[in-house]
Amino acid sequence: MASADGHGAVETIEAAPAKINLALHVTGQREDGYHLLETLVTFTLAGDVLRFREAEEDGFSISGRFAPELMASGCSENLVLKARDLFRNFAAKNGSATRPVAIHLEKNLPIASGIGGGSADAAAALRGLRRHWKLEIGDLTLQEMALALGADVPMCLTSRPLIARGIGEKIEQLSRFPNLSMVLANPLKGVSTPHIFRLLTEKNNPSLPPIVNDNEAGGLQMLRRLRNDLQPSAISLLPEIDTILSLLSSEGAELARMSGSGATCFGIFPTIQKAKAAAAALRQTQPGWYVQETMTIAGRTS
Repeated sequence: MASADGHGAVETIEAAPAKINLALHVTGQREDGYHLLETLVTFTLAGDVLRFREAEEDGFSISGRFAPELMASGCSENLVLKARDLFRNFAAKNGSATRPVAIHLEKNLPIASGIGGGSADAAAALRGLRRHWKLEIGDLTLQEMALALGADVPMCLTSRPLIARGIGEKIEQLSRFPNLSMVLANPLKGVSTPHIFRLLTEKNNPSLPPIVNDNEAGGLQMLRRLRNDLQPSAISLLPEIDTILSLLSSEGAELARMSGSGATCFGIFPTIQKAKAAAAALRQTQPGWYVQETMTIAGRTS
């Protein structure tokens, strides 16, 4: 699409959907310390947005509700820039030139909140730069670059319902998984992921059962039988997580659970209208929280 500044530069826009761990089972630990996981993941229409434009030199800017926190943490370590540099180096080694690019990140998701914000941004950078630079790089190569950026980035590259195993690199897409009406809520307080894992008393938990992905009633019953094995440890560190879960349930959520290592929790509602009503009620009682109603992205059937 054309930019709005009158210069006619082409702007490439790429969404970075929030990643929701509907379930997260810790099934073991490798000798190198990495935990083995089995996680049922979906993605939402809510998320960050990246914009790419040609420029005389590389640039990076940030806007959005959570831009100040991200800028305070230091942009030099931002995964978007790491993704840009990794992509450019790969292209150069394969004889493809890449022009300078100005990247703008609209930061709508809380920082370090268990919904894949940074990983989703990195994945969107890879997808967006492939389109913006018009490079013929295959999906498998892009997946390899994604894994080099972090364990969550390959699944965010997919941004469709999936099961991830191992440390996140073994991905099975769920083509018929339905979309869900959902409310996301976060008290905007951080929890330490390494601390949560250290508090785990059991690291060899049961695997995910077979996933029902094409029956609404059966799917919800199946989801209720699943777990987030990190949730009890996270609640012990941040009791507000338990408060969020109770409030989501009291507002009519059919299922409320923490995503990832927290502190964001989700509530699944029968309709988007009920999700909007619940989000409005939560914003009124908890004005300092991040609260967002949204829909998840359904599996791709073709």
